[in-house]
Amino acid sequence: MQEYGSNCFAVRGAIVYLTGDPFLETAETCLQYIEDGLLIIDAGKILSCGTAQKLLRSLPAAVPVQTYPHGIILPGFIDTHIHYVQTDMIGSYGEQLLDWLNTYTFPEELKFSDPFHCKNVAKRFMDQLLKSGTTTAMVFCAVYPESVNALFEEAQKINMRLIAGKVLMDRNAPEGLLDTVQSGYADSKRLIERWHGTGRLSYAITPRFAPTSSPEQLEAAGQLWKEHPTTYIQSHISENKKEVAWAASLFPERKNYLDIYHHYGLTGKQALYAHGVHLLEEEFQCCYDTGTSLAHCPTSNMFLGSGLFDVSAAKNKKRPVEVGLGTDVGAGTSFSMLVTLNEAYKTGQLRNVPLDAVKLLYLATLGGARALSLEDKIGTLEAGKEADFIVLNTHATSLMKERMERVTSIQEALFLLTVLGTEETVEATYVAGKLVYKKQF
Repeated sequence: MQEYGSNCFAVRGAIVYLTGDPFLETAETCLQYIEDGLLIIDAGKILSCGTAQKLLRSLPAAVPVQTYPHGIILPGFIDTHIHYVQTDMIGSYGEQLLDWLNTYTFPEELKFSDPFHCKNVAKRFMDQLLKSGTTTAMVFCAVYPESVNALFEEAQKINMRLIAGKVLMDRNAPEGLLDTVQSGYADSKRLIERWHGTGRLSYAITPRFAPTSSPEQLEAAGQLWKEHPTTYIQSHISENKKEVAWAASLFPERKNYLDIYHHYGLTGKQALYAHGVHLLEEEFQCCYDTGTSLAHCPTSNMFLGSGLFDVSAAKNKKRPVEVGLGTDVGAGTSFSMLVTLNEAYKTGQLRNVPLDAVKLLYLATLGGARALSLEDKIGTLEAGKEADFIVLNTHATSLMKERMERVTSIQEALFLLTVLGTEETVEATYVAGKLVYKKQF
């Protein structure tokens, strides 16, 4: 006999989630679709997921049911690469990467030595994530520990699953943004001890990218990961051709860009690198061999003219690499994962490898969970998983409503959402079984 807690509730609508990788299996075997479904939530977990007709028979009358007549219930979106300290510079005129960092990014991040500024931006950043249907994110903070504390404090208020870390950067940046090998190690260690594993929070050791860390700092980062092996590693790689050449000039003894990180013990499960636009086959092979993941950031890559990430190369069935999706705000131009999926589709088209709706949905949900080694907790709507989910309104706009009346399959409906959808499409966001955002139509 199923037991229901006092805070148990249910949501009703179309339910869609994935149980496999459509880059490696057929879409039909991966996609789970319930036209009239019921999701039962209790104590922050998914208690049951199935047809409304079946589950309502045994659901006590006292359990409230929220019905979304035009809603598609999905796992919450997982943003595997975003900079909260760049929130206020989104939409700045897009030079190429290295010029853009010096012109916009570094001056903006200098402001985060002020704890009040950190708190203000962290609150607005979190609001934007929830409004966009993002329930988990891997986040770059600034070099200052205050920036990490402010973000984790905001996430802790709603029990959000968040991974973040202070940037390590001891060279090739403005003086006010530099730490040292010793201070970067010590600050990161203190932050790990304070935050890692607190609630649903995790810490990421965060070298900005190889050119802004000395060999000694990368070595210290690797040592820190050995000391705290359940933490994460996050950084950037092969975003821009000039960046790749710069990294090679700074580390001439290494055979390629990824080999820099690999040499210092910064590859493996729970290591994730953003972009990877210009990775070589031997670097993809190293990702596969070590379990290192990548974040595809199409809006940012388009905006800065960095290039077109080859998802098909990364997901080669002979050595498939785990790939998630990243908005990369502020070079990325939207917090919305739907908008980001739209750009991922266009990137695929330009590479002559168009991504269908099932593959796109995978990147934003289960793919992101696997890239972060969190597939046992999030990314699907199976019973026992954490109750992070969203509701997309298929009638959010008059144009969407009219087009939805003409679709003939759930795959068509999902694709339409990625093409026409924005943050305005998100009707509700639930984190750990609690409604944290509700759109007012």
